[in-house]
Amino acid sequence: MAQETRPKPVSIAYVRTAPPAQVAPPMTAHGPLRWIKENLFSSWFNGLLTLLVIALLLWIVPPLLRFLVIDAVWSGADRTACLPSQEHPEVGACWAFVREWFSFFIYGPYPVDERWRVDLFFVLLAFGTGWMLWLNAPRRDLGALFFFVALPILTVLLLRGFPLLGLPIVDTTKWGGLFVTLIVAAVGIVVSLPIGVLLALGRRSDMPAVKLVSTLFIEFVRGVPLITVLFMASVMLPLFVPPALSPDKLVRALIGIALFSSAYMAEVVRAGLQSIPKGQYEAAQALGLGYWRTLALVVLPQALTVTIPNIVNSFIALFKDTTLVFIVGIFDFLRTIEIARIDPRWATPVTSFTGYAFAALFYFVACHLMSRYARGIERRRSAAERR
Repeated sequence: MAQETRPKPVSIAYVRTAPPAQVAPPMTAHGPLRWIKENLFSSWFNGLLTLLVIALLLWIVPPLLRFLVIDAVWSGADRTACLPSQEHPEVGACWAFVREWFSFFIYGPYPVDERWRVDLFFVLLAFGTGWMLWLNAPRRDLGALFFFVALPILTVLLLRGFPLLGLPIVDTTKWGGLFVTLIVAAVGIVVSLPIGVLLALGRRSDMPAVKLVSTLFIEFVRGVPLITVLFMASVMLPLFVPPALSPDKLVRALIGIALFSSAYMAEVVRAGLQSIPKGQYEAAQALGLGYWRTLALVVLPQALTVTIPNIVNSFIALFKDTTLVFIVGIFDFLRTIEIARIDPRWATPVTSFTGYAFAALFYFVACHLMSRYARGIERRRSAAERR
């Protein structure tokens, strides 16, 4: 019998036995180059604008950096350190002036021996603000109670004084500097939100009298500039109360700021209320919830969440508008710089600009942090909606 022949195994050369090596995508398909192409040079017009902005930055930034940092004077005892000399013919910002007056910028004319009370106020304010802004913080309900109730009471007791606790009275005429700016901004923010919510609800109310009063207040206050409101609060408010009960200058400014910011906050909240679908109200009614429970549990949480970026924008505008209080005689942060820059011991051509640059940096950093927080909240809300 013939031996059976088996076919020889055939090697298949076109079948890959190992995975191919990974090759990076082209540089223009991802990464920085793609971002630059899509955002800066997506069209000839955008490319031209990008080049113009780059040229503008190259024209502005190097001289400004040279003045504020490279040629700046960081130490010195008086104006002679910030004057041009043969060794330093070009003198930049006089940061020695800021170092000399820094404590005055923070505390103003507040008594030196009692400034620990202002420091404690800063700590309490930072603690309460952090508790409120930390979205995953435990017991945020207690944080809200501390920030809106306990903190204002502790602030008055600390800064104004309470002899029964061993804290001597410090009149508000001796308050000044950065902590007054923070107090004015904090009062405006804390008071404007609840009053703004009530005004927004009043403007949407079905009761004609409530709607008319809310609308008139909002439109009147929004129709006049803040400086007018401050002058009215400082000059006209004492005319309506007996002299013995007339509030002091700082309290008048706080009332004017609170009323002004409440009117703008009402419109922001009203926009959030209008964005809530009608079905949310109907669903709450179907569950047997009354008007106030529907607002507290269903409508307001959604409306305030939707309009958080706009609320923060209002807070940023209010924080910057606090500089106007120095026009009615309040020693805020900007007022202390105005006083310090006319000191003959530091009279130089760059002293005023340095003081204003310091104020600009402070307001920029504070407003930028608030803006970044609002953007973070908005991104978090968008991610939650996608899920």
